[in-house]
Amino acid sequence: EEAIHIGAASALDMEDIVLTQYREQGVLMWRGFTLEQFPDQCFGNSADLSKGRQMPVHYGSRALNCHTISSPLGTQLPQAAGVAYRLKLEQKPNVAVVFFGEGCASTTDFHSGCNFAATLKVPCVFFCRNNGYAISTPIDSQYAGDGIISRAPGYGIAAIRVDGNDIFAVSAAMRAAKHYALEHSAPIMIEAMTYRQADHSTSDDSTRYRDAEEVESQATHGDPLKRLDAFMIQQGLLDGEKGRREIQDEEKLAVLRALEASEERPKPPLHTLFTDVYHEIPPHLREQEEHLRAHMKKHSLTEV
Repeated sequence: EEAIHIGAASALDMEDIVLTQYREQGVLMWRGFTLEQFPDQCFGNSADLSKGRQMPVHYGSRALNCHTISSPLGTQLPQAAGVAYRLKLEQKPNVAVVFFGEGCASTTDFHSGCNFAATLKVPCVFFCRNNGYAISTPIDSQYAGDGIISRAPGYGIAAIRVDGNDIFAVSAAMRAAKHYALEHSAPIMIEAMTYRQADHSTSDDSTRYRDAEEVESQATHGDPLKRLDAFMIQQGLLDGEKGRREIQDEEKLAVLRALEASEERPKPPLHTLFTDVYHEIPPHLREQEEHLRAHMKKHSLTEV
């Protein structure tokens, strides 16, 4: 699914506001989120932008105009309509882009987000990543219609379907969608057709609900990285398999170093438990902090 992340991100400005789900780390990377910041968030250490308060892989960055990921599925969709409404009210030449999977389109928030965006006529791009499975539920058990894009006309929303494994096609689709959204002050939907090659998570065994031959076929013929590799080799931009392996080894080492560095960093300071709720810490929160510190002192506990 890498072509979706980078293809979409490459067509946006930094002032465009992004709301992602769980699988769009590439969008953050394109915007400048560093390798170190990913494990910092997962470890919840002192360098974590959310100060250890979020679930792992719930990234976000105010500086990069990326809203923090929420655990409940679909909540980002009506939020995106609100973000786009503010952009419209402030007459800014930017869009809100919200990413979601085809399984997420079964939530009530999908309906709310689409209907709000359409009736308010806001510049919002709904980007559906259709990878064939909602965890273990295949698409033929999720819907009987023609994918997710067929729902767009019912809301009065324009739509584009694109090969989600073609990075250049995805970039072109996003550029066209952004142009449409701004020109018409209206939402638009993109459905990127791709395939989830890996298990849903480390606790999932996808061979229980799909054939290994299916996965192998998709990996052989549709993998976006292999397709981009072939193009770059053809254009003389990549030194064949040797060049690909060098890049892969270099990036793998960088990831391991980032993980090691993040693991060594301390936890956020204790006082951050009580900040960021109010502009100024009120008396009742100061009292709670005093009680906590007294409890820790009584039991000889120290900050980690």
